[in-house]
Amino acid sequence: MSSLRRFLAFILTFPVLVAFAFLTGCGGGSSSASNNTIVSSGNNVASISVNSGPTGNYANGGFVSITVCVPGTSSCQTVDDVLVDTGSSGLRILSSFSPGLPQQEASGDPVFECFPFESGYTWGPVQTADVEIAGEKASSVPVQLVGTNTAVPDGCLDFGLPSSNTLDSLGANGIFGVGLFAQDCGEYCVQVQTGNPNLYYQCASSPCQAIGESLAQQVPNPVTLFATDNNGVIIELPGVSGGEPSLSGSLVFGIGTQSNNALGAATVYTADSSGSFTTTYSGTPYSGSFIDSGSNGYFFPSTTIAECSDSSDAPGFYCPSTTENLSASNQGVNGSSGTVNFSVADASTLFDSNDYVFNDLGGPASGYFDWGLPFFYGRNVFTGIQSDSYPNGYWAY
Repeated sequence: MSSLRRFLAFILTFPVLVAFAFLTGCGGGSSSASNNTIVSSGNNVASISVNSGPTGNYANGGFVSITVCVPGTSSCQTVDDVLVDTGSSGLRILSSFSPGLPQQEASGDPVFECFPFESGYTWGPVQTADVEIAGEKASSVPVQLVGTNTAVPDGCLDFGLPSSNTLDSLGANGIFGVGLFAQDCGEYCVQVQTGNPNLYYQCASSPCQAIGESLAQQVPNPVTLFATDNNGVIIELPGVSGGEPSLSGSLVFGIGTQSNNALGAATVYTADSSGSFTTTYSGTPYSGSFIDSGSNGYFFPSTTIAECSDSSDAPGFYCPSTTENLSASNQGVNGSSGTVNFSVADASTLFDSNDYVFNDLGGPASGYFDWGLPFFYGRNVFTGIQSDSYPNGYWAY
């Protein structure tokens, strides 16, 4: 197999942290992945599957099914293979799955969004849907429909990124952003940013014009609009030994709202205003670090672990000659800290197998530590959405 990795969306002055990737061919203590209890039933529990995805070549991608409906009607479309991403906020689905959703407008003109990732952007209209998953429902939710014939404005092209508006380029039928923040952009996007990137556009004619978008109109974390169970999510996945072809677990909505989603003995690590905490690895603290189910590996700086060659089937990953057993420590803004043990193996060898679930996939990064989906294996990982008690949200495990 050959490989392509996507990690870490642009961090501007707004909270946009997202990561996704695919293949083409207790505080003060020490923790490592261990057996965890997985909730399998309840009106707030959705099945999550880690598998090869809709393109048949995704590594470490966790997918769910989501139903979108024309608001207040039974005109619905169930979308399978939607990537669960705790690193971003907002539902984005390929436009081909829309059941004819009403268009959001500004001064009578359609509103579009350009959402940037490090390796690509999604461009498409903002429309309104009722969103259903498990027994949960959010009504009249702004969502982004990915893919459109409307010309992409220069402000979006200025990111210098390729389009990720098709199944092949996105690697999923959509992205279910259930991260720390209530909106996908926040206060940054309420006003037009002169001389800085803008995400929202009014498209009366070509070219589209950048606009400010109120918090209520921005693409939100859909969980915040559930009637209950709306303060966060838990990803519960079993442990992995080496590689496996697929894996099943649960996506649980709400934290401390039902008997099946109590925080329990998990340690809370609060985030800063950019959605980050500090990971110290090899003696160096990286304050821009985060936990992100949408990233398919551990991505972190190293001067000692060999990188895969550009001519290999795993460029952008680590390829050590023998598996590296490593550790790093996390510290939240609240001072909670703990050590995490993890491993990194030869990505090229992993990709040459018939597996798509790996607990030891890693790659290089610059200036941050990205705890991707392998971190979730064998743990119940809580993502708490920003609130009065936690203004920037938190992770717990």
